[in-house]
Amino acid sequence: MLQDSKLKFLSQVGKALAGQFGKDCEIVIHKIDSHDMDQSIVSIENGHVTSRHLGDGPSKVVLEALQKDPDELVDRINYLTRTHDGRVLKSSTLYIKDEEGNLEAIFSINYDVSSLIAAESAIKALTATPEEREAESEPNLIPQDVNELLDELIRESIKIVGKPVALMTKEDKVKCIQFLNSKGAFLITKSGDKISKFFNISKYTLYSYIG
Repeated sequence: MLQDSKLKFLSQVGKALAGQFGKDCEIVIHKIDSHDMDQSIVSIENGHVTSRHLGDGPSKVVLEALQKDPDELVDRINYLTRTHDGRVLKSSTLYIKDEEGNLEAIFSINYDVSSLIAAESAIKALTATPEEREAESEPNLIPQDVNELLDELIRESIKIVGKPVALMTKEDKVKCIQFLNSKGAFLITKSGDKISKFFNISKYTLYSYIG
């Protein structure tokens, strides 16, 4: 059971990290109680990063941890995750255990690097030579079905713009939609529904972007 003194210390560390790295750095502490996980978040800083709040429930990482032997749990440092609206995060997960080795809390760091990725893409476009761009190209996917093909075309459109959807302007989205149109994406049945939902626009707006 997570003691108040330990929670206070972890919360203090979380507040310091969030203050040090700014508004794009979310710090979340989940209290582990297998009998009551509906409100596992007991401390959070900069919750706007993942749209979570104090008293919200567990993440996938927390649920997976509950299914494992505590001895198998090893801290995960510096891996990528993604928000519901497509922003990219660099994350770290620390498993906090008591003296008996039982899991009592999970301390998570989620840093939104979407803007940095967009900046990196912009800089690379200015500095890369044609040879480098050719070397960086990936082999084309041979899809198993039309759904996989549509997913791949959407990914290609994102690469062309060089930004996650959450950071796209109207002009960026128009560029993506027109690329998809040029590749025949709208010939796929019900592709308009999926594409409009992915770019968070209405179907009316979607088709206005094509013209």
